Order: sequence, then C-alpha cells, then structure tokens
Amino acid sequence: MTIEISCDNTRLDVALIHAFLTRESTWAVGISQAVVQKALDNSLCFGAYEDGRQIGFARVVTDYATFGYLCDVLVPQEQRGRGIARLLMDAVVAHPDLLGLRRFTLVTSTAASLYAKYGWTPLHAPAAHMERFDPDIYKR
Repeated sequence: MTIEISCDNTRLDVALIHAFLTRESTWAVGISQAVVQKALDNSLCFGAYEDGRQIGFARVVTDYATFGYLCDVLVPQEQRGRGIARLLMDAVVAHPDLLGLRRFTLVTSTAASLYAKYGWTPLHAPAAHMERFDPDIYKR
C-alpha cells in the first residue's frame, strides 16, 4: 500500500491528532481540541495517509522566510515501524517553503537519532536560547 504525504489542512483528522496529543504524547497531555485546531490553522501541517485514513502527522511553525520550529511529529503506536516518520521528515525537509531557513529548531526527548539523519544537531549556542515554559498549562 502506498503512503501519501499531504499539506492539505482540510484532510487532517483533528480528532485523531487531538487524541494522540492527549493520550500518547508527553508534551500536550490535557490540551483542548480548540487549542489543537488553532495550532493547526496557524501552522504548515503534514499528514500521512493510507487509503484515505490519516496514519501520521507533523507540524511546522514558521514565518516561511527565516525560521521554523518542527513540532508534533506523531505516529500512533500501531503504525510505528513502517517508516512513516521518515516519510514525514522527507517531506518536511524538501518542502519548498522551508528551504533556506536560517534557523530550524525542534525539541525532542525520544527521537534525536531520527532528526540527526536530517541535519538537526544540539543547539549551536545553548546559552543564547531562552524560553518561557509552562508545563502544566493544559491541566489548568
């Protein structure tokens, strides 16, 4: 069977993405479906599909000129081991609107080896990076 990657947001299975984020991710437990929808509406999204059914997802927050942030790379447990994450990453790094970005970041605690194959490295200047982090925001 052929797996198709599409950036058509109208094809996204928002309920599936929300369920994954809420139940299987470590970074978005408790996120509301309204917040997920707002994030999708304001991001460049990549869906992986087989027979019209969504089986994977990745999202990039970007200005399409200088900066991108790869987040929410999702492959449900029952679909893992089929190369879906690699197909999503192939599409992300080849997307014409993302070529030439000066800085393209991500945060991962589980898949650094996958992203390293696509050129991601530890921060060039970690001391220069700052964040406002509220890990319990979706629980309040």
